[in-house]
Amino acid sequence: MPFSRYVVRKKGVVEVGSGACLMCHARVMADGTLLKGAQGNFPADRVIGDNLRRQSADSKDRKTFLEGIRLGQQTFFSMPWLRPDPMARIDSMTLEDIAKVYDAIPPGVTTRVNLSLFAPAQIPDLIGLEDRRHLDHTGVVLQRSIADLMRYVALVQGANSLDQFGDFSLLDPLPAATLFERYSDEQLYALGRYLYSLKPPPNPNAVDATSDRGREIFAREGCEACHTPPLYTSNKLTPVEGFAVPADHLVRYGIVNRVVGTDPELALRTRKGTGYYKVPSLKGVWYRGPVQHSGAAATLEEWFDPSRTARIPGHLFGLELTLEDRRALIAFLRTL
Repeated sequence: MPFSRYVVRKKGVVEVGSGACLMCHARVMADGTLLKGAQGNFPADRVIGDNLRRQSADSKDRKTFLEGIRLGQQTFFSMPWLRPDPMARIDSMTLEDIAKVYDAIPPGVTTRVNLSLFAPAQIPDLIGLEDRRHLDHTGVVLQRSIADLMRYVALVQGANSLDQFGDFSLLDPLPAATLFERYSDEQLYALGRYLYSLKPPPNPNAVDATSDRGREIFAREGCEACHTPPLYTSNKLTPVEGFAVPADHLVRYGIVNRVVGTDPELALRTRKGTGYYKVPSLKGVWYRGPVQHSGAAATLEEWFDPSRTARIPGHLFGLELTLEDRRALIAFLRTL
């Protein structure tokens, strides 16, 4: 049960939980081992699509069931401050239409709360988290210290009711005068320290003449400007097309004030929209996938295929290289 855990609190009773961090942030590798903290590859959204069909078939009132699903989608994903609301189309979709959208979301990508059914995001790799200045693909949280990570965990896990496992809760009740419960500082600090301790697996991609040539191409093409060694990220934000960078942002944040044409949907038309995407680290890209903030490309080969711009816009860097140079560049990236 690589993505879940079971506990025995009462003799003869096995309880299974699947709502913890491990559900999304664990990856089953090709050899069957489990890599904790990595971009997950459990097909959670496809499971949701299948469950919707099953629950609808079992429902005594399918119309009311569909109305409830539509309401739930609006509750978790709608953006009423936008005109039109990107989620407005859900009201004209059948249950099968909705299920098919979930079916199309590949493992490693998710429709988590505050994103959108129509703008899912790549599950982030938590290995190397301590060195990341921004959390979330859109840089929602500036991580200046472990305290920022602790606050973020409290918000994501507690506010989304992911801390409840049946009748079991990790939280201690707070005084009745308070409205919310949250993890203790000790719990949050312990989790933060654990996340910072995560290490990548041994890299099976050996450095050779091809990867050495790829390293030279990486430097020659100016990739280091944004994907700066040794972290292979500048830890900065880049604005998307359609967003005007406020002058004070240039002073307050690390911003590469250059639009690279990336699809702005996640950055502008979801609840996590900031107008920016963070520059991702390329470390560990060999064990991740799919790639890009929305997981639009299944592999590095697809990402560097010039024909992909017809369906996946943006980041034109490396697309004009010869086939041999692209292969060498990919070989180098897989050694990181």
